[in-house]
Amino acid sequence: MSMVNEMITNASLLVEAYVSERNIWRKEHEWRNNQQRKVSKEKEGEWLSLKKENGYHCAFEDRDMSKAGALDLASGLGGKIEKKEVLSAVEKYEKYHVCYGGEEEDRKANYSDMVNKYYDLVTSFYEFGWGESFHFAPRWKGESLRESIKRHEHFLALQLGLKWGQKVLDIGCGIGGPLREIARFSSTSITGLNNNEYQISRGKNLNRIAGVDKTCCFVKADFMKMPFSDNTFDAIYAIEATCHAPDALGCYKEIYRVLKPGQCFAAYEWCMTDSFDPKNQEHQKIKAEIELGDGLPDIRLTGQCLEALKLAGFEVIWEKDLAMDSPLPWYLPLDKSHFSLSSFRLTALGRFITKNMVKALEFVHLAPEGSQRVQSFLEKAAEGLVEGGRKEIFTPMYFFLARKPHLDCQESGNVVEAS
Repeated sequence: MSMVNEMITNASLLVEAYVSERNIWRKEHEWRNNQQRKVSKEKEGEWLSLKKENGYHCAFEDRDMSKAGALDLASGLGGKIEKKEVLSAVEKYEKYHVCYGGEEEDRKANYSDMVNKYYDLVTSFYEFGWGESFHFAPRWKGESLRESIKRHEHFLALQLGLKWGQKVLDIGCGIGGPLREIARFSSTSITGLNNNEYQISRGKNLNRIAGVDKTCCFVKADFMKMPFSDNTFDAIYAIEATCHAPDALGCYKEIYRVLKPGQCFAAYEWCMTDSFDPKNQEHQKIKAEIELGDGLPDIRLTGQCLEALKLAGFEVIWEKDLAMDSPLPWYLPLDKSHFSLSSFRLTALGRFITKNMVKALEFVHLAPEGSQRVQSFLEKAAEGLVEGGRKEIFTPMYFFLARKPHLDCQESGNVVEAS
């Protein structure tokens, strides 16, 4: 009898969660439509003129981010992992981390397995909550999360000076949200590098839908040993991705190798700031929660990333923690005290609905066993990110723009060393 009651309760939770989510989505959609109607034809014309003057292709329409539903979330959970193996994969993933007795050296030695398991387990959650672009962004007052994310991606393209016809590499591209946005914005051909088969399959499908599948592609490979010839790309960027590398220097050296001389590499890195105190237990706990919830072998200091760039041979043009100048806190979407219709699924209420929905889906076997465990460590990560942001000990947007010297500069340097 208790089993029947539990089934009824979970089925009710699933229906309530689904109805609540659909109602919120409908209100959000209506709100967005109303906002878009306020954009005058005159403003649209000014925007198009400005873009054309700077030589960039403009798609003025505000494309919706991917809106996966409850059943999409359930079917995608576990990625390419067999559904019956999901719980085992969760347990193995957790054991890599400090919270479960794991060691940093083990995470670094097995980074490929750890990161692959992580993205198989969490990608559908990310897509459900964030859409197609899995990253943070500085945000202006009155700006939606979606708008800030697009602007963040456009900023990167502008810093690299991307032009029509260039061959660009996106390191750790996820399901390709930034790749598609930047390709449309700059009219470039972009190759997305990713070591996760499930994310690549999602990315290819979304590329076809967006109509960029003829100019953009994906390559399955490890960014520590890329399958490209030396001096292949006109520009390279990474958005909150190379933080998964076990060794920053090794990663940057490989990027340096495949970048053409005289061209630039730009990135947003996840880093601990100078305010981080490794002897502070609360700081250590926050760092460990972020590592667990985000598939990281370690989180480097900003200074360590800067030093690794220079040792790899790059000339650093400029670098800055962009979180410091953000009018709104970068962690606002995850802050439980904040509510927003435009990013409802990330709010406290949205996450509560998702939690109960996942519980119900797992109970009725629409989601694999272990799904609640994944949702739980992602929730821990959210708490760690918010606290890390509040205490200013962590940033997801340490930005740098670095150039690979021209061949003549490299040769003259070698002559000096030889002498």
